[in-house]
Amino acid sequence: MSTKTLPLHPLLDSGAGLKPGSENFPGGTLSCRCATNKVTIRLTSNVAHNHACGCSKCWKPNGALFSIVGVVPRDALSITANGQKLSIIDAAAPIQRYACTECGVHLFGRIEVDHPFKGLDFVHTELSDAEGWQPVQFAGFVSSLIGQGLDPSLTDRVREQLKGLGLQAYDALSPPLMDAIAAWNAKRDGVVFRSVI
Repeated sequence: MSTKTLPLHPLLDSGAGLKPGSENFPGGTLSCRCATNKVTIRLTSNVAHNHACGCSKCWKPNGALFSIVGVVPRDALSITANGQKLSIIDAAAPIQRYACTECGVHLFGRIEVDHPFKGLDFVHTELSDAEGWQPVQFAGFVSSLIGQGLDPSLTDRVREQLKGLGLQAYDALSPPLMDAIAAWNAKRDGVVFRSVI
């Protein structure tokens, strides 16, 4: 079997997405990839939960297995130029991803339905020239790569590459995020929390 390195994502493959971020980073501008009349959005905070995502919905650079996506509070995001070029990719999806109709890049994803992450917008910091963003924290939805055509025999190699970068790989999200989802669902369903100690 070949041991060739798989193309995880340019920011992971180069190590740039793993550099420590800046404390108190104020945010920055994200731009689509059009040559002119770029769609731009402004973030007034750093991202949280920045991670490599293997799901089939997130925008990925050509040839990359993963996207790099983090979240910001909804009120920390504003469209600053050419917003008329944005269109929702799939209005039925819980995360409505706004993409540039010319270059196809997703600028942000927003949740409008009742959901554990409502109030957070999903963004790709690689669309910014600023340095200081939170580095990639983990990799999620690794098994989802199979449904997108990755040979199942390669997923262990993907996980080994991620481990070599110091990233824990999950087949959903990280345990703290999965706990947040479970807690939100439990509260919605009226579950009373109790201590077993």
